[in-house]
Amino acid sequence: MKAVLCKEFGPPDTLVVEDVPSPHPGDGQVVIDVKACGVNFPDILIIENKYQFKPPLPFSPGGEVAGIVKEIGSGVENVQIGDRVIATTGWGGFAQEALAEADKLIPLPPGLDDVTAAAIVFAYGTSIHALKDRARLQAGETLLVLGAAGGVGLAAVALGKVMGARVIAAASSQEKLAVTRDHGADHTILYPTGSLSREQQKAFSNEVKSATKGQGADVVYDPVGGDYSEPALRATGWQGRYLVVGFASGPIPHIPLNLVLLKGCQIVGVFWGAWSARNPSNNRANIEEVLDLCLSGKIKPYVSATYPLERAHQALNDMAARKVKGKIVVVTQ
Repeated sequence: MKAVLCKEFGPPDTLVVEDVPSPHPGDGQVVIDVKACGVNFPDILIIENKYQFKPPLPFSPGGEVAGIVKEIGSGVENVQIGDRVIATTGWGGFAQEALAEADKLIPLPPGLDDVTAAAIVFAYGTSIHALKDRARLQAGETLLVLGAAGGVGLAAVALGKVMGARVIAAASSQEKLAVTRDHGADHTILYPTGSLSREQQKAFSNEVKSATKGQGADVVYDPVGGDYSEPALRATGWQGRYLVVGFASGPIPHIPLNLVLLKGCQIVGVFWGAWSARNPSNNRANIEEVLDLCLSGKIKPYVSATYPLERAHQALNDMAARKVKGKIVVVTQ
């Protein structure tokens, strides 16, 4: 089979595509004939040896796959050969076949194609956990989403709208903001790229406050970090919830904690990967809820581009350069 390999830690251009032996399942494992694999920011970190999980070299990046069960290891009873599934694998997904733990498989309902299915678990799993379990977002509240045109950001926009919130989407281009409006954003804010001056930070906070008639946002969803975090926290309303989802901009911000005191607000960490490992049944219920929303047409995951295995490095380069809108997917065959 063909696989994208990280043989030495480094940027995406160091990846190679080679023929490798097919994997064989151990106890409680299956081999999936991979049709599509979602591309996510951790895929960049893991090949640069900057992620909390460090697989031994060589390995394939790619942590969420859609495909067909090809082979079953001993003790597996929840799926059969030929079943269509989606799965989180941690790594190994940028390949024509991948190993997965059987208890992490979710049946893929009829009517959902492989490319769309490969764009669901990470983005929508993170966002539904953040909004439902961590923020307890209520109908009628105001949700501010930073990086709103990215994978998790756009998922938060769509889910926030379904949950009855008024959604304010913030992104770095008019083209990206148009995508957020297509997925339900009620109000959009254009913010500058790169480092923000104090004046730009203040202007951003003031624009959010203006859009909320001076009340501030009830919930802030922040997968960006960096210079955007403090002004977004300043735009959080009384007893609001500020969700720390990630740091796509690079720098981890230093937050003045007096703001938390003055606003009576909460800073809430969102580590979906660890939560889903500790709460597999709740996570499965969340993903099944998202799948139902997809099948009913209430949400529609947006895949802006697909890439063959031979161009997987370009997919990661595009993500690192923040050129991606919604999700991108590597297709294997």
